[in-house]
Amino acid sequence: MISISRPIYAIKQCAFIIFTICINMSFAQDKLKKMPGYERYSQIAPKIRNSVKLVPRIYNWDVNSASFEYNFNGKRLKFDVTSGKTTEVEDHVQTNRRYNYSDRPQRGRQYASSTSPDGQYKAYTKNRNMYISSLDGSNEIAITTDGNEVTQKKYGIATWVYGEELGQITAMWWSPDSKKIAFYRFEEKDADMYYVLYDQVKIQDSVEVEAYPKVGADNLPVDVMVYDLDTKQLTLLDTRNGKPYDDGALGTYLYGMDWTPDGKEFLFHTTNRKQDVMEYKAADPTTGKTRTIVQEKWLPSFTKNTPELQVLNDGQHFIWASERNGFNNYYLYNWDGTLLNSITNHNFEVNRILKIDEADRLLYYEARSGNNHMKMQLHRVNFNGTNDIRLTDPAYHHDVTISPNGEFFVDVSQTHNIVPFTTLINAQGTKVAEILESDKSTFETLGLNTVEVFKFTSADGVTELHGMLHFPSNFDPNKKYPLILANYGGPATNAFRETFTMPNPLTEYGFLIANIDGRNVKGRGKELLDQLYGNLCIVEMDDFAEGIKSLYDRPYFDKDHVGVYGTSYGGTTAAASLLRFPNTYHAAVANSAVTDWRNYDTIYTERFMNLITNNKIGYDASNLMNYAKDLQGELMIYFGTSDNNVHPSNSLQLIKALQNAGKSFEVQVGPDRGHTAMNRERMMEFFIEHLVLDNNNRGVR
Repeated sequence: MISISRPIYAIKQCAFIIFTICINMSFAQDKLKKMPGYERYSQIAPKIRNSVKLVPRIYNWDVNSASFEYNFNGKRLKFDVTSGKTTEVEDHVQTNRRYNYSDRPQRGRQYASSTSPDGQYKAYTKNRNMYISSLDGSNEIAITTDGNEVTQKKYGIATWVYGEELGQITAMWWSPDSKKIAFYRFEEKDADMYYVLYDQVKIQDSVEVEAYPKVGADNLPVDVMVYDLDTKQLTLLDTRNGKPYDDGALGTYLYGMDWTPDGKEFLFHTTNRKQDVMEYKAADPTTGKTRTIVQEKWLPSFTKNTPELQVLNDGQHFIWASERNGFNNYYLYNWDGTLLNSITNHNFEVNRILKIDEADRLLYYEARSGNNHMKMQLHRVNFNGTNDIRLTDPAYHHDVTISPNGEFFVDVSQTHNIVPFTTLINAQGTKVAEILESDKSTFETLGLNTVEVFKFTSADGVTELHGMLHFPSNFDPNKKYPLILANYGGPATNAFRETFTMPNPLTEYGFLIANIDGRNVKGRGKELLDQLYGNLCIVEMDDFAEGIKSLYDRPYFDKDHVGVYGTSYGGTTAAASLLRFPNTYHAAVANSAVTDWRNYDTIYTERFMNLITNNKIGYDASNLMNYAKDLQGELMIYFGTSDNNVHPSNSLQLIKALQNAGKSFEVQVGPDRGHTAMNRERMMEFFIEHLVLDNNNRGVR
């Protein structure tokens, strides 16, 4: 996301490059049909996804906890806890459980309107101002009037970055009683703009101008205002303790908005620009005065933007998740912000709250306390932190549905290589009944291989990490196979998992496919993840390379033919791996890659890389253009010309650097495409050509 005034110029700069255009995503490429592995891939790959008939994930308890219902094999079934019998629900009306996201705003955008809870009013943004009307559009009232192109103020709508990085899909919030509406005000007058081109395959193209602050640029001043429908009063909330907007201080980012259930206070999160201080605050919507409920502060790294929060029904207490002891744990607070006690104090991470029993003061939660950090377990603990009990078998990963009375839970158990099965467990953790088991017969008939989990030591020489290895169905340990790393690799993400994992269909072309976790992994504590801070593209890439090297002693692994691909951060992973480790990787497909963190937005980048004024060395080290001269293997770069997330300038800068270094490489462009990957057929042509075929006689090596 580089701020350039005329991206069309940048594109025209590369007009002399011969591009291979990605035209049809539905059919195999011409060359691929004649390449080794294509025929088998065509036969086996389409069957992999449905080769296991999985048990359902959704179970619906009745209010009395006497039975639960679920869908399986096209039937609605009911299990009676007392009798232990399963019967079909004859009068059940099947409903379409697919969610309709057709009206959901595009990625990074917000809804332009919102209906009041009582259904009487509609709030909306129009021509940069906020309006309220009756639901039918009559009785329109302009809440604000100074939003326009001259002042560059806008109300009731956020920026693209707020949508992408802070999850703001709306910029207006009704109070529960429908008497007040809170909304954003942004000032874009001094913001750096980016120009996204669209319709470039048409006779006349178009452009979208986006206020998009990138690393080192000024952020947009932001405020929250509240309009009272009864008094017609417009109130500016004091989100910065009486101070004006100061890009860098607490109040730089405002997000995570909500109202208290009684509508007496408006709630929000705020951080400074560096994002090492976060406050959860409450505002009086009438006076605008605010108070701090909880503050989280981390030096020198970053806080969690929106920790898990559960307000109790008594309205006087809430449960708050914090990493303050190095691992995510739960804490009990008074609503005035007084910490009462820690509920958990583990050296492993809690993951989410499943049920709160206020009568008995019990908390049921999911935690990473199994045999490894990806096996989620059900725990129960008293509010005061005593009698913390794990109720599930640590050998498995568990998804549970707890009965309303807390006496039973439906448990779906599985691992990466054990198909899910469903049991009924009581409150003591004892199995009551076996309900269902996934059907793996087609998987076995096809001869598919389960995924293997392997361990290795990270580049720090100390940390144990995990990877997953996928095999083709016709795997022969006496043959040698090229390998492709398929990684995303961003901070707080997981490549290794303990849900049953189908083999990657791309293996059927005759490849091993690997997924590898580095110290970027989520769920192992703040101290480990903090090793990435200021070092993106270094620490995690070092670890991925170590994961590849840990497989060298396997006789069937052809270590001289290793590829890597990915999209977005995964595209960065692909390009950085090939450029930084030319002896480990030999081919890469980098889709929509960030090539220099200076090109990306302030919120995401500075959260993990610190401010550029504090970490120029880190930014320089991660700049892929600095490694262009080191390219030895085969590189394919793909980008969409209308990518409003990772802007085309990322790929164009790398292309220019490679050209200046006199390097040979390949480029594909997606005309009018956004933030996405190229088609896999063309990608596999590339990998087969460079990792399988003998380029001299074009036969198989």
